[in-house]
Amino acid sequence: MARSEQTVVITSPLETEHVARLRDSAPAGVTFIHHPDILPPMRYVADHKGRDGWSRTADQQARWVASLGQATILWDFPAGDTEQGGGLALAPNVKWVQTTSSGVGQLVANYGLAETDITITTARGIHAIPLAEFVMMSVLVHRRELFRLQKEQRARQWDRYCGSDLPGRVMVIIGAGKVGAEVGRLARAFGMKVIAVVRNAAPARAAALNADEVHGPETMAEAVARADCVTICTPHTPETENMVNADLLARMKPGVTIVNIGRGAVLDELALIAALKSGHIGFAALDVAATEPLPQSSPLWDMPNVLISPHSASTVMRENERLTDIFLHNLTSWMAGDTATMMNVLDKKRMY
Repeated sequence: MARSEQTVVITSPLETEHVARLRDSAPAGVTFIHHPDILPPMRYVADHKGRDGWSRTADQQARWVASLGQATILWDFPAGDTEQGGGLALAPNVKWVQTTSSGVGQLVANYGLAETDITITTARGIHAIPLAEFVMMSVLVHRRELFRLQKEQRARQWDRYCGSDLPGRVMVIIGAGKVGAEVGRLARAFGMKVIAVVRNAAPARAAALNADEVHGPETMAEAVARADCVTICTPHTPETENMVNADLLARMKPGVTIVNIGRGAVLDELALIAALKSGHIGFAALDVAATEPLPQSSPLWDMPNVLISPHSASTVMRENERLTDIFLHNLTSWMAGDTATMMNVLDKKRMY
């Protein structure tokens, strides 16, 4: 059944050009509430969190509460609210939240929303290209020895050396959804062999995953033992916590490259540090960490075979343009009462 009047409240920082497009392109009956001054100031383009330490004045908080009280739909979980439900207690009429991230399963569970009838849609897919680009950059940084070149350039030192190429190397992708499929596509473009490790390891999925082989969790150890590069894309769930542990790391080839663009909790960080120190793991590119921001005391900061990215590999200038596309598609379906055609609906039980 088609829905009548709906009120969308934009609850995290969003550039004005995307707000204008939402208003201009939305179906009839949709009202948008967007007050930039009651949202945390942006630190960079596509910043969905805003400046740390910012707080609302009493007047701003009153307008914030009033806005959320009118909402039936939210663009993102309310920014700057950390109480149970992430501010949703102030929005009792909300039935749908469009998030600005892909891996929100843990957040939804922590907010106590798993048993509610609130529909959650994610940003799944919009980060695939930039994340895949980060993976291939990281592989090339290691294999073509960028850090060596930078060190010798600073020293004005001209020493010939022999690097390593990619054709015929094996890329193992753990958690090969849309992001993993894009990693596979780019890895194949470099001539690499791609092995996808997924929950549903049907061989028929190989083409969609841009993979030469598809493995399930039960044969993951066999797969990573053949890898020249292991890319972690899987979300954080109870089943994946510390999935890449000391035993799995030990099964990998000496000198392997590891890239984590999934979640820090999936990779046993202490075991990784030990393997990096021993040289068994040749190089690690980490866009995520077990604790974020990465603590100043972490030895990862100073390790010569580690690249640290501040959970920003997915963030590019066009992110909110793509997210706006998803939201407008979903909004059209929502207003028509056709939730079956909505994109990226979160399975709150499986957490992805």
